[in-house]
Amino acid sequence: MIKKLLITSICAFFGLISASSAQQVLKLDSLPKGQNNIFINTDTTAVPLVSENPLMMSQNYIYKLRLDSIKKTVPLPYNEFVQQYIDIYAKRKDMFGKMMGLSNYYFPIFDKALKDFNIPQEIKYLTIVESQMNPHAISRVGATGIWQFMFGTGKAYGLKMDNFVDERKDPIQASYAAAAYFRDAYEELGDWLLAIAAYNCGKGNVTRAMAKAGSSDFWEIRQYLPKETRNYVPAFIAAVYVMNYSGRHQISAQACNLFLKTDTVQTSRFVSLSSLAKVLNVEEEAMYALNPSYKKRIVNGTEDEPKRIVMPKLRDADFAGIYDVLYNTEVDVDMKVVQANTDDVRDLRKKKLSVTPVNVIYHRVASGQNLTSVANKYGVEVQDLRVWNGLKSKTIVPGQKLKVFAKYSKPLKVPAAFLSYKVKTGDTLSGIAEKFEGATVQSIRKDNGLSKAALQPGMVLKISKG
Repeated sequence: MIKKLLITSICAFFGLISASSAQQVLKLDSLPKGQNNIFINTDTTAVPLVSENPLMMSQNYIYKLRLDSIKKTVPLPYNEFVQQYIDIYAKRKDMFGKMMGLSNYYFPIFDKALKDFNIPQEIKYLTIVESQMNPHAISRVGATGIWQFMFGTGKAYGLKMDNFVDERKDPIQASYAAAAYFRDAYEELGDWLLAIAAYNCGKGNVTRAMAKAGSSDFWEIRQYLPKETRNYVPAFIAAVYVMNYSGRHQISAQACNLFLKTDTVQTSRFVSLSSLAKVLNVEEEAMYALNPSYKKRIVNGTEDEPKRIVMPKLRDADFAGIYDVLYNTEVDVDMKVVQANTDDVRDLRKKKLSVTPVNVIYHRVASGQNLTSVANKYGVEVQDLRVWNGLKSKTIVPGQKLKVFAKYSKPLKVPAAFLSYKVKTGDTLSGIAEKFEGATVQSIRKDNGLSKAALQPGMVLKISKG
């Protein structure tokens, strides 16, 4: 009897302990630091406390939650292929610290181009996979620039490559070309991950892989793609993850060696970057970093095809010096460099490196006018007016004379019902239409007699006031 009572008491005691354990709830955040214990309870039966590494909410699950939380249009699924590249990239702290620094300069450029073509903003992270945001990157097969364009593809998307310039290295021009490619790839393939894969191996390879797999899902056709493309999409997703969660991996942004605030001017003559650097009191390398597409560090502008120069943000005191370089009487380029290219020499002789464009006019400022209204009247830029006239500020007064270098000897005759707009590099009809209330792509084409591919930088468009 005593033995039976003892056994009953022991059972009751352990039953009480089990019941108490079943009601215990452990919060992960409340655990002592370094203790990876978790409590598992699958039903009403208590399960013993176990020690496990990693936690039940494992790193894998955390990565998935983080990817899911990123605001995006492009799907960012989590799987073992993505995890492999997260592991690789998370260890490259120095590289991604540099990417974070460079992103302060380059991402606004990429964002604008992608937005103008209605391409998801997260596509910009591909530049990390492609080139580590290095405009001078060249692959073993010859792909060049931040967006790694092959020669033929670059030509097909409007990039110029000659003895003086390689626009595959131009962050602005190449970004618009890349955005146009993604627009075409998405229209053809109907899926952003497939469009990304096509950017790496071509649309033809992707469509053939789709046919073999009988699917339009990247992960199902992956095995039929070229080997490097199979890892291209996972690497892209991992790059997006690391750039958005760098702090979780103790990655800090490094300083960017580029001027983050810049201005641009157009030139219609040959100008060396070194001469501009001198008057701006910056290193020539700094000017070249802002203008990496000019192969000989010479800007080869002409009257028919002016070229853009990116400069550090100009101070009022800089304009007179810039004017002197852009419009002085002496050629500031090294003719020995130019003479290595006979076609360019003939072009130089033909243009005669004019000190000023053919048409130089003087505008007398009227009451109520400002630099913006004068610039719009002649289809030029405010920045150009300041350079041409050595203006130290944006202030002008009635009666003041302004020199205007324009292709037109008279102000642009735009009907009162219209506004004028000068097309800039990278402009699209849809982007221009968004700037003006009531304007549409169709109305701009109709009002200006434009064909589908007629938009060119420097062109002045009539925009209906609506």
